[in-house]
Amino acid sequence: MDETGTYVCDNCGETIEVSLDPSAGAHQEYVEDCPVCCVPNVLRASWDEDGRSHVEARCE
Repeated sequence: MDETGTYVCDNCGETIEVSLDPSAGAHQEYVEDCPVCCVPNVLRASWDEDGRSHVEARCE
């Protein structure tokens, strides 16, 4: 399973790479500040059947 993923910050539009922990469950949601603009994003991470990660973000 992928242990990294990328998302586009909903505020500044930058593509951000994040570390993921697949052992925490197949569907996760948590808040992380964008390292570029410092705005908090709600991240939703999931994995498909092939172990590929998918990360979506929206401003908190």
